[in-house]
Amino acid sequence: MTHNIADFDHETLHRFLDATFGAAGMLLERIGGGQSNPTFFLDHGHRRMVLRKQPAGHILKGAHAVDREFRLLQALANTDVPVPRPILYRAEGDVVGTPFYLMERVDGRVFHDCALPGVGPAERNAIYLAMASALAALHRVDPNAVGLGDFGRPGNYFERQIARWSKQWRESPVKDIPALDRLADWLAAHLPRDDGRVAIAHGDFRLGNLLFHPVEPRVVAILDWELSTLGHPLADVGFCCMTWHTVPDEYGGIRGLDLAALGIPTQADFLARYYADALPTARLQPFHIAFSLFRFAVIFVGIADRAAQGNAAGENAAQLGTLARRFAERGVELAQVPIRSD
Repeated sequence: MTHNIADFDHETLHRFLDATFGAAGMLLERIGGGQSNPTFFLDHGHRRMVLRKQPAGHILKGAHAVDREFRLLQALANTDVPVPRPILYRAEGDVVGTPFYLMERVDGRVFHDCALPGVGPAERNAIYLAMASALAALHRVDPNAVGLGDFGRPGNYFERQIARWSKQWRESPVKDIPALDRLADWLAAHLPRDDGRVAIAHGDFRLGNLLFHPVEPRVVAILDWELSTLGHPLADVGFCCMTWHTVPDEYGGIRGLDLAALGIPTQADFLARYYADALPTARLQPFHIAFSLFRFAVIFVGIADRAAQGNAAGENAAQLGTLARRFAERGVELAQVPIRSD
């Protein structure tokens, strides 16, 4: 058993697993990365699992809702959306100090660099198109049909989101990003007509949150559902497309790279695959990507605020805060440019 990697008693967890599954050996390994919900590889006998828990300490209302993540995995388990199989949820804090859940461990590859170094051009193309197909599969699921009709507030998604993130920006002590003010005003003035589409929105759908088959360009699991809710499918699509509009040192974008030489599809080709696999959906507009850039910029402002107060997670919090200005400027720039989506 590995020690000194968690803020809870390993023996208590081991006893719980023995009582639940039968006596066996246990191995526990903390998974690195930026997850706000601590995550661990957990082997118990022949079972290879992932444990995901709330962080210790004070929890803001509605934050770190691992119960929502588990509920969503249960709802999607019998659909064609690739998700890890949920195993159990424990609401009490008597085992690891906080609520937690267990899900199966899926073998595969995670790509954190959107340029996909070390991958051949043909596979790069297939990986990006598989990402589009996985997103379409998620958005094909009827929330009501899988028991998630109350998973969020349906309707007027972008109006509510813009109000929420604008409020957070206004309340930040940072005041020297005029592009962010301009972008907030532009988005509020260019809200698309609400077409009534409601889907399960991942909220952070990007290459780095997908697990690909060990040797095939196929998504075997969509990860990190912490921001999932009911929303408009184009919110996820716009978020995923940000990578075509930001450069590599802007959170790993691909703008300016030789996409043809790399084998990475254009945004238009990516969208064509999404639309081919999705339910009938309105076309992506500049608004949707600009909204995603705005939301991410405000998130970066929040990271900078927490870094200034000395309580941000992640060693690069202060550096990420500087991206707020650049994302806001990309959003303002994009607001003036039509998007090819067919």
